[in-house]
Amino acid sequence: MRSSCLLVLVVIVAVKSAPAVEAGRSPESCKAWLVQSIPTDMPLLPRVPGVLASGDVLRWMAGNATRRLDVIAQYWQLLAQPGNPKSGDYGYSNADLERFGAGEGRAVYKALEEAAERRVDIRFLQHSGVYPDYTEEPSSLASGKPNVHNVTLLLSDWWGSGIVHAKVWISDSEDIYIGSANNDWKSLTQVKEVGVYLVGCPNIAKRLEIYFDNLWTLSSLNATAYSITVWDKIWQASRKVPCWSHFIPYRERCSSPLQHYVDTPHVDGYPILSDPDKFHVSLMTPGYNISSALQNSSYQTSYLSFAPPELLFEKFQSDEQAWVETIKSVPFGGTVRINTMDWLGESQYTKQTIYWSSLSSAISEVIFSKNATVNLLVAYWTHTLEGTEQYLKSLLYSNVLCKSSEYNKCHGKVAVKYYKVPGYKKTGAALINGTATGNIYPAYTRVNHGKYAVSDVRAHIGTSNLVWDYFYTTAGVSFGTYHPGIVAQLQEIFDADWTSPYVVPVEPIAAA
Repeated sequence: MRSSCLLVLVVIVAVKSAPAVEAGRSPESCKAWLVQSIPTDMPLLPRVPGVLASGDVLRWMAGNATRRLDVIAQYWQLLAQPGNPKSGDYGYSNADLERFGAGEGRAVYKALEEAAERRVDIRFLQHSGVYPDYTEEPSSLASGKPNVHNVTLLLSDWWGSGIVHAKVWISDSEDIYIGSANNDWKSLTQVKEVGVYLVGCPNIAKRLEIYFDNLWTLSSLNATAYSITVWDKIWQASRKVPCWSHFIPYRERCSSPLQHYVDTPHVDGYPILSDPDKFHVSLMTPGYNISSALQNSSYQTSYLSFAPPELLFEKFQSDEQAWVETIKSVPFGGTVRINTMDWLGESQYTKQTIYWSSLSSAISEVIFSKNATVNLLVAYWTHTLEGTEQYLKSLLYSNVLCKSSEYNKCHGKVAVKYYKVPGYKKTGAALINGTATGNIYPAYTRVNHGKYAVSDVRAHIGTSNLVWDYFYTTAGVSFGTYHPGIVAQLQEIFDADWTSPYVVPVEPIAAA
């Protein structure tokens, strides 16, 4: 897996031609499973029953596709490259790779090859990939096959920075995977990942396909003709955006070339939507038993959220809004659990650093106003972002402020832990210039890479790290729901990690 960059944006969009999702109460009954990748050599991590394996789900989606398969990826490395000196797999033996689980990636790749041979209409859309193979795998899968289409989209041409960071599979316009797992064999067996697998959900898949189609459209347009550098009054920075962006004054905007985009006059940026589009479908959870009373009430609200905001459509909410509202959904005295690889209260890839407090403010607010407990689990590995610890300690200072006065009626708290997957200090190629390195795992592995939040009533599963760029310049997608079974099982996944021997607390700043 690769450390991912960038930004996820927020858009207020509604569709004139398509009915609002809220209005479309569907009789369809979807099946939903939570999905995980658990790195090898973690024997002390409790397994949560009923959770599927990422590799199995991706292989099934390719294997079961009969008509159509759409895949959004950041990059591809399903096939290990132990013989390539430029690869982080270099120097490991075949026995090592089998022990690492590289066969999982081969099985997914083979399932994609077989889908192509069955003449399934396949579309691959990704960022330019990562060193050393970039887009070699999807290009090979598409080579000589008129039913397989492959495009690369560079969001930096549109936003000045950012990448395609979403990890989404859509099979036959009804089965869906959304989660943190990249199209990389290491994401299936050497990286901690979390996602959701939805089966028989055409209403939700249809909206995801709109997002996919809009990304596909961007890949064919001249970004120079459709982008502009402006002074962003909201984020107090000069930055590049598409010319239909709401960060541009209304009379200076162009018409969006994307389907179902709605231009809203008299706003700067993308304000919070009071009634974003949601889905009212019955979610069955074969992997998690809940009482018949709860199951009967499981015609629960679910939703999709997207980034960046200029790619919003109809009346779906931005990904940032969905994260904030998941935190704020916590009942009085309840608990919010948040899991992420990266946490930073600023931008990471912009020329001018942008300060960003949306999520940390939401956490402090529920600590004060709802006496909530917030547990935040952040990855610690060889590529942890500089500044992470300072922002985490700043967040922990909310506990001091909560008790800063005898007049405060604040009884909430925030706790932060680092997740240290064993072996993270010894990752990389086994050989460099013929010399043994002492590494025992391939590069860019042994990390907690999931991106999700769950309160006592709402679950949110996404593809974005918790850094400004992922919400405002990077392509990302999330699925959320109030379904009690998914909420409870996601809490179990988090708690298994939170109470494992692989985590350590982040020490707070001492009170003055």
